[in-house]
Amino acid sequence: MTDKVCHVLGSTQRRLMVFAGRSNPQLGDAIAEHLGIALGPILLKTFANGEIYARYEESIRDADVFLVQSPHGKLNEHVVELLIMIQAAKLASAHRVTAVLPYFPYARQDKKSAAREPIAARLMATLLEAAGADRVLSMDLHQGQLQGFFEIPVDHMTAVPILADYFRYRGLGDAELVAVSADAGGVKLAKRFANRLDADLAVLTKMRPAHNVAETMHFIGDVDGKIAIVVDDMIDTAGSVVNAIDTLYEHGAREVYVTATHGIFSGPARERIAASPVKEIVVTDTLPVVLNVTDTKIKVLSVAGILADTIKRVFEGESVSELFAGENALF
Repeated sequence: MTDKVCHVLGSTQRRLMVFAGRSNPQLGDAIAEHLGIALGPILLKTFANGEIYARYEESIRDADVFLVQSPHGKLNEHVVELLIMIQAAKLASAHRVTAVLPYFPYARQDKKSAAREPIAARLMATLLEAAGADRVLSMDLHQGQLQGFFEIPVDHMTAVPILADYFRYRGLGDAELVAVSADAGGVKLAKRFANRLDADLAVLTKMRPAHNVAETMHFIGDVDGKIAIVVDDMIDTAGSVVNAIDTLYEHGAREVYVTATHGIFSGPARERIAASPVKEIVVTDTLPVVLNVTDTKIKVLSVAGILADTIKRVFEGESVSELFAGENALF
């Protein structure tokens, strides 16, 4: 074992090792850099028939292993890769294996909305536990009930402080700010955001007639002559975001911004954003976002520091909620 892949923090004698899957290696590198260590060496391959192979290239015996994976794009492959990485770590006698999922896959399927549907988020929890994960770290879960799907500890992080501080120091003038929840289920998230900016709160309600299709139904609040900031946990195809932007301008908003933790940007999302009257859309790098020359309205902030601090606290047995001053609680 070399100093490049292990580190002793404080008086703790166990080794802290961080490995990244192939979903977001840049984030893994940034987390390791914040921790002052090198990303652990792991061989990941996909065979011709689609099977995934993982092998840790140095001993991880008795180490505290953190596996960073944010499934996207080839989402199902990334999920299976993480499961295989977890099992390989357990079979290699790691002391503890923590799955670091900045973006939790299948989070939107957290309940049955119609007959004969799965609760796929619950299945994800079962698979992670069956693979051997001892702990899970995730950021801005779609709904708090996801934590209840696990029988192992789940540490919840939030990007609200980073996102709110960005707007605090952006220089929006003396206009009154209004934090707008993208839907009724996101009111608590928007409320925490509003509190940090001393802003008012408004709510949009919507319905989904089909998958990846959303229609704004009602608006509750006052944005006339004010700067509105739509707050959500994720942006996928941006259909509901564009509807929200149009609705807020129709209600007299002076300017409209959008912020979300997870920038998925599937399908026509970027084209819709570019064509919309939104001033700026701010997301984080929980998922890799490669900006093109046409993506002038998208801003990406890094959460590597928050993730690194959380990993360090888990490793040293310290409180995670203190890091966020209690704002990471899903209630």
